[in-house]
Amino acid sequence: MSYPKKKKHQAAQTGKSRGWMLPLFYLVLSFLLMILPLEGLVNSVKAVLSYVFIPQIRLSHSAVKYAQGVSATVQELLNAHHENRQLHQEIEAAKILSAQAEMVFAENERLTAILKLEPSKPWKGTWATIAYREPSQWNTVIIDKGAQDGIEPRSAVIAVENGVEGLAGEVVEVTENTAKVLLVRDEDFSAAAFLSPGREEGLLAGGGTGAVLLKYVPLLSQVKPGDKVYTSAASSIFPAGILAGEVSAVRRGGSFQTALTVEVAPAISSSTLKEVFVILNKDKKKK
Repeated sequence: MSYPKKKKHQAAQTGKSRGWMLPLFYLVLSFLLMILPLEGLVNSVKAVLSYVFIPQIRLSHSAVKYAQGVSATVQELLNAHHENRQLHQEIEAAKILSAQAEMVFAENERLTAILKLEPSKPWKGTWATIAYREPSQWNTVIIDKGAQDGIEPRSAVIAVENGVEGLAGEVVEVTENTAKVLLVRDEDFSAAAFLSPGREEGLLAGGGTGAVLLKYVPLLSQVKPGDKVYTSAASSIFPAGILAGEVSAVRRGGSFQTALTVEVAPAISSSTLKEVFVILNKDKKKK
């Protein structure tokens, strides 16, 4: 019975010796790793053991990898946002170019139609472009031609709309390179005119913000909407036969009315005017 007890005692002693030898081994190994130079294999072994036996290093490594992944994701999002902004700017630029191209195309079509137009009358003159509109006087415009082009005050101005020549206004001021045009709708505009087909005459007058009127038409005239209104030979400024517009309404008063007043829709729209033709005096030579 004493023999088994002895074996158990020896096994216990062996287990104890192994129990303290393992920590001693790690202690010695750690000490050696600390004092040995951090080069080559020693450095690699130290890094591997630290990663295996120290949980904080493993957690730090995982955190670094996670942070690197987040950083990459954020960078991708920023790049995508930058690309979206660039694409948006390119789309807006393309829209602007498309709108400009449409405007140029429309202007080319309009100018081509003007150049192909055969004048219905042998008027001598020059084409000019609307350069400026005065904000305080919407019914006047500045054109890009002036005295050096033979333009004088009180020159007649016509324009073309839908392929038809019509009365636009008259020149009231001239500089060397520009001229101011008073349009038909202005309340200071007036011209002798007649109705067709009856040929009754009256005074065409602008109404400012109101209607253009043909005043002093004979009371018994058979005027109806749609009748044409032309400039009269009695005018001191305008050649006879320029289309001024057409009758839109007839104002009939009471029994004491001595003349008719006719509302006229102008042949040329002031708001869409782009180019005009200034009729020059026949005895005026171009400088």
